[in-house]
Amino acid sequence: MTEQRVAHVELPPSLAGRAVLPYDARYERVRHGYVHRGAPAVVIFPESPEEVAVALTYARARGTVLSVRSGGHGISGRSTNDGGVVVDVSRLDRVQVLDRARRRVRVGAGARWGRVAQALAPHGLAVSSGDTGDVGVGGLVTAGGMGWFARRDGLTIDHVTAVELVLADGTFVRTDMDHEPDLFWAVRGAGGNFGIVTAVELEASETGHVVFANLVFDARDAAPLVEQWGAVLEAAPRELTSFLTLMPAGPGRPAVGHVAAVYAGDQPDAAQRVLTPLLGLGPLLQQEAVLAPYPALVPVGGAAHHGQGLGATRSGLLDRVSAHTAGSVAEALASGEVLMGQFRSVGGAVNDVDPAATAYAHRGQNFQLLSATVPGLERALDTHWAQLAPEVNGMYLSFDSRRSPDVLAEAFPGPTLARLRTLKARYDPENVFDRNFPLR
Repeated sequence: MTEQRVAHVELPPSLAGRAVLPYDARYERVRHGYVHRGAPAVVIFPESPEEVAVALTYARARGTVLSVRSGGHGISGRSTNDGGVVVDVSRLDRVQVLDRARRRVRVGAGARWGRVAQALAPHGLAVSSGDTGDVGVGGLVTAGGMGWFARRDGLTIDHVTAVELVLADGTFVRTDMDHEPDLFWAVRGAGGNFGIVTAVELEASETGHVVFANLVFDARDAAPLVEQWGAVLEAAPRELTSFLTLMPAGPGRPAVGHVAAVYAGDQPDAAQRVLTPLLGLGPLLQQEAVLAPYPALVPVGGAAHHGQGLGATRSGLLDRVSAHTAGSVAEALASGEVLMGQFRSVGGAVNDVDPAATAYAHRGQNFQLLSATVPGLERALDTHWAQLAPEVNGMYLSFDSRRSPDVLAEAFPGPTLARLRTLKARYDPENVFDRNFPLR
């Protein structure tokens, strides 16, 4: 481990049973993110907002890098570090239904979305929240949240009604439209820059069973598959949300395109009409469609976090999937230098929201693209990504591993960035939270 030169500060007594140090037998299980490897000096697991504040004060006294982890995944790599402090809020994981009639729920930032889905399902409720149950609540709900109901219901942040967080000075705040409204605006899209979220309140959706389709295509000729998938989604009703994941050929396996699609309703005949156009995208290798409860879409996997994934990622938003975009993605995958490409459909209800309503201001695009590879091929990834640049219109910051200040303009349009910087100076003048795209 490469330890930074920092002041030696003893752990406060209240955190004595909450910290994992490098000599601890548990350290190997908590040092890494799902995708990125790390070697922090200490990982702290607070169990209350008060303990979060103590952990934050400790981290600041050390004078070293601070990472916040909200329970799981962390594709961008910002939830671990080398030689610093990780504050992991995974023990703040309570899920409550506050008011069933108004569909109001409260969720701890350390819960994982699969558990949230399981807790809400008996009440006939769900919160659209990504595509895997192992993702932590806090990271997703402060960045955006492109889930299985995105086109019907919008982003996860569009359903947040209040946020509880610990600010840089250790102050605990509950913010909503009537209390600290500027902060409430900022944390919905740039929350990692303003504090450590401990819980959120949301308005859930009435959701029972939905139709979930899994289609696998031969993707040796990937460009037409990609372009036609985009056209189908643009023409589809809002009840349909779909993700297209492309994997290049490898030893003993062909190049494939995996289409996962959710029809947000329980009417099989209507679902069949909407899903049928997807069957014609290309040579079909496998197909399955099932009527399933929402928790089945985001199962609790419990995958170990060993830094085992594709650690170099690029994210971009697209107005449409053009022939040029489809060809560029296909060429990148065929090169062997880009090891995964994934499109997510947005638009629909996502774009009903005023761009000025939240710090996530990208409300005119219809698709999100993620390209990923191993860190050793990051330069090649950038070369391929440059071919897409003319059509990229914004980015989803939680899917991008870049840390350079110049990507800020992609994540936040000019007026949004200017407002965020003004609020950053008010709420975090010493730039304590500098890992989630530095605003200064």
